[in-house]
Amino acid sequence: MSEIEIHPNLIAYFALLIWPAVTIYLYSLFPVGQATLWAILGGYLLLPVGTQIKFPMVPVLDKNSIPSVAALIGCALYAGGMPKFFRGFRFVELLILTIPVGCFATSMLNNDPIQIGEIFLPGVGAYDAGSATIAEFIFILPFFIGRQFLRDAEHNAEILRTLVIAGLVYSLPMLFEVRLSPQLHTWIYGYFPHAFSQQMRYGGFRPVVFVGHGLLVAFFAMTATVAAAACWRTRTRIWRMVPSGITAYLGFVVVLCKTGSALLYTAFLVPLVRFASPRWQIRVACVLTTIALTYPMLRVTNVFPTTVLLQTSAAVNTDREESLKTRFDQEDQLLNHAWQRVWFGWGRFGRSRVFDVESGRDVSITDGYWIITLGAFGLVGFVARFGLLGIAVFRAAGALKYAQSMREKEYLAALSLIVAINIVDLLPNSTISPWTWLLVGALLGRAEALRAAGRQRIPLGKARLTSMRIQGSHRVERPAQIVRRSLNESG
Repeated sequence: MSEIEIHPNLIAYFALLIWPAVTIYLYSLFPVGQATLWAILGGYLLLPVGTQIKFPMVPVLDKNSIPSVAALIGCALYAGGMPKFFRGFRFVELLILTIPVGCFATSMLNNDPIQIGEIFLPGVGAYDAGSATIAEFIFILPFFIGRQFLRDAEHNAEILRTLVIAGLVYSLPMLFEVRLSPQLHTWIYGYFPHAFSQQMRYGGFRPVVFVGHGLLVAFFAMTATVAAAACWRTRTRIWRMVPSGITAYLGFVVVLCKTGSALLYTAFLVPLVRFASPRWQIRVACVLTTIALTYPMLRVTNVFPTTVLLQTSAAVNTDREESLKTRFDQEDQLLNHAWQRVWFGWGRFGRSRVFDVESGRDVSITDGYWIITLGAFGLVGFVARFGLLGIAVFRAAGALKYAQSMREKEYLAALSLIVAINIVDLLPNSTISPWTWLLVGALLGRAEALRAAGRQRIPLGKARLTSMRIQGSHRVERPAQIVRRSLNESG
């Protein structure tokens, strides 16, 4: 984004400024959960990328922060109060607190300026720590909202339906850009948000619309397809349309996005959601999450099979092999730099990047959210953020047995897989957004609600044992005996 010239027009600023009013209007029309989903997802899909409104001593207002803050205000007005930021003090709350503590520790340990050739990187101070903490809090704000207001059984189904509806509607501008090239962001907001050459694939174009990059659009289309597969399994119709047909159509849109990772995810997850049991889906989600959480250690110890992946890519496409090799080489040099300040990282201002010693030129490419987090905030920051993402999947796995119906289990498992694959995609890409945090919070909130309800119920085996004990200690009357006794008493 730093190499892209961004010159927004008035429409771009108007879209940002009007979104709070749009959000409040949504809350006035729909239930809190449904309004929250459309406020966050709508902002992600429609608002301009890179346009910012900055006031002194106020965090940046953009497509990430404005929908989150507006949703918080909407919940406060229409849900009767703010979400609970802490529910006791357990492991989740410890991870939450680690984020601001880590930000301040990072700043205190990075006061030293860095001079490399003609490049001067300033030290990080207490002001920067406070600014980073506020920015992080606003970014994960949907996590708290989802945990509080999207924790009921019907909310899981509503999340998947919302994804499918949004996928169907958004497919229209996506198909337009596949045919005529990604131009909508330029036509409406006055500039293109990324390198145009990266959106050209296989003699055609990848759609960008208003999300910012073809990778992000393809990932969204993939999640909508997986959600459609869940509706197909539960025989849930969307707009009276056959769910199998919706799944096939959205899967075709994913193919047109010309993004290998999204196509691979779709081919793997759609059959899993449609045919595998919820228990197996949850197991796969846990495995995927575990791989993502342990990836830094696997890379440092050279356990991750990079050679095998390169050989496999070479068999498919030489260009893909070169791209993957470049990614691994970049990770290696960024990891070596990050390990010099492994616990709390290098802080902001590009200090975690790698520069050529002689020329001072930036020679690093930071695509994956994991390496960005590890370099800037260290291992502590990585564990706090990725731990908060991953714990929702593990809690959902433990809560699956408390679900009251198969339909609820299927929705919970599908949402777990969507969250898990998003965590995995943070290894090669930076696809995290407020929408991601909303899904994570909703999944964790539902898991916590299921576990709490399950603990209050009498287990089935214990109920049967209690019934047997009652029947053994008292004479049990048959129905005919009860009727006869009642007639005698009334006579």
